[in-house]
Amino acid sequence: MIRLLVRALIFLVSAALGLLAAAWLLEDDFVLSASGFIVAVLVFTVAQSVLSPFIAKTAARFAPSFLGGIGLVSTLVALLLATLVSDGLKISGAKGWILGTVVVWLVTALGTLVLPMVFLKEKASERGRTTGR
Repeated sequence: MIRLLVRALIFLVSAALGLLAAAWLLEDDFVLSASGFIVAVLVFTVAQSVLSPFIAKTAARFAPSFLGGIGLVSTLVALLLATLVSDGLKISGAKGWILGTVVVWLVTALGTLVLPMVFLKEKASERGRTTGR
């Protein structure tokens, strides 16, 4: 149970970092408001978590050649849902949608790869201190 919560927290943080990075890099084409930031992050995270396995299963069944791009597709769909549900995220133009999707996907992927290593390293050093190592 704790492992599941840690994974959810890591994905939430990486999604927040991805959205912030896209907003910073793309300025006017990818606008993330301070007031709607939390709602946009939560909607994006939930949508991404739910859509990714569904899209992967659908692609595996009907279009196996698209399996490599599942992360990008689910990121795009999650961004679309986040813009529809939340007033905190506005994406405009092809540049905003295409580059925004790539930036959010890349930062989120890197975050889910790096953040567990950082967290586990801190946890391991914590255990070492408590056991006297």
